[in-house]
Amino acid sequence: MSLSLLPRLTYAPLRAFRNVLAATFLLISPLHAETTVLALGDSLTAGYGLPQDQGFVPQLQAWLADKGQAVKIVNAGVSGDTTAGGLSRTDWSLTPDVDAVIVNLGGNDMLRGIDPSTSRANLDAILAKVKAKGLPVLLVSLRAPGNYGADFKSNFDAMYPDLAAEYGAVLADNYFFPVINQSTRLLDPAYMQADGIHPNAKGVAKILDALGPKVQELLAKLPS
Repeated sequence: MSLSLLPRLTYAPLRAFRNVLAATFLLISPLHAETTVLALGDSLTAGYGLPQDQGFVPQLQAWLADKGQAVKIVNAGVSGDTTAGGLSRTDWSLTPDVDAVIVNLGGNDMLRGIDPSTSRANLDAILAKVKAKGLPVLLVSLRAPGNYGADFKSNFDAMYPDLAAEYGAVLADNYFFPVINQSTRLLDPAYMQADGIHPNAKGVAKILDALGPKVQELLAKLPS
């Protein structure tokens, strides 16, 4: 309903009634829409292998709520997606209600040995689309193992900080760092699912201890 649809009343008592009705309309209309964050990612975002309420998105939403921040996190995670898959979904995922974006992609590129220059180009294109919408973005980085050689690792690891600097994105350093055993330098089985690739519910919680503040930094970029 628009205030312009209220009748143009000239009789004084009716004008007073119109003013009361207009004031009531303003009071019941939300002054600010709910903050909506799009989480664009792969299985790490989708919550692969976890109960519905224990995945990355529901745990992040609960983590923020505990900090007094009521935020709607849209789960745009697709298991198995590469940066190319994420790019193909970006345009229609950036709906008008989205206020900020988390990009957590690249893990499947790494596992498949996709040339980091291809992954970088896809992430670049995603960030460009987000920037064109004027939305703040959090880029979640990963680290490549040495399986594919030093050049692959160097180029893969560098693309995240390079692109974050280019687009003014908030950068989260290495999604998996909190669940790495600092003695063995390997992913800690206590925080991982049986496949050794995806964190379990405890692992997600531990990851959010580090990543949650980065999401808060992202939210701080929104207009007040």
